[in-house]
Amino acid sequence: MREFLAGAGMLGRGLGQWRRTPGAMALGLIPGAVVGLVAVGALVAWGITLSNVVDDWTPFADSWAPFWSDALRVAVGVASFGAALLLVAVTFTAVTLTVGEPVYDRIWRATERSATGQIPDTEYGFWRAAGDSLRLVVRGILAALVAWLVGLVPLVGGVLGATVGIVLTGWLLADELTSRALSARGLDRRARRSLLRRNRARALGFGVATQLCFLVPLGAVAIMPAAVAGSTLWAHAALGERAAVRPAVREAADGAR
Repeated sequence: MREFLAGAGMLGRGLGQWRRTPGAMALGLIPGAVVGLVAVGALVAWGITLSNVVDDWTPFADSWAPFWSDALRVAVGVASFGAALLLVAVTFTAVTLTVGEPVYDRIWRATERSATGQIPDTEYGFWRAAGDSLRLVVRGILAALVAWLVGLVPLVGGVLGATVGIVLTGWLLADELTSRALSARGLDRRARRSLLRRNRARALGFGVATQLCFLVPLGAVAIMPAAVAGSTLWAHAALGERAAVRPAVREAADGAR
């Protein structure tokens, strides 16, 4: 639990980047706002049509007693909308990171500079970001499908489906958001995932905290810059990189010798 909370705390530390580089962080709101409008529109459209879709999926329940047919259709509807929420959260992250690549690269660089005093040499680049984002969407679809199936379990499906979905998508978000800082240090996909597995609780803490913020209205837009900054700080902690010594502190230390 301690490591889980430490991971969640990285998102809070990412919010501290607003104080150091407010201009870059403010720019990070723009891609999220644009993609967020499209995502909200898709969710609203899905919600409007969901009742008819569920009826089409369950024609066999027409002959059931009203209580049982309604219970089934409510369960399918809730599970379907919950899965859509999770899929939208993952898709939002993938598309926003790709569309806003130059902006989030600037936030990453600013965080690296303020935290460690240097920027890794290995370039991340647009096409690598696009490839990682595409893989995230595919894995997000699978996670949403699992959450949807779990959500169909009678009585407890809603709670179980939501919990499983948040944990799965939280892990995916941690993987995607940390990929920039880790790739810049020369870690390939296999090495990145190995590092995440070794720091599983801390990765889940960061990812789940981010996912929960994304589920709050406008939370995804507001928290995205902090998630980029926080994921960079997460990478520093996982790799054991020490924070840069500030000039004033360095001078005082030198004078004390």
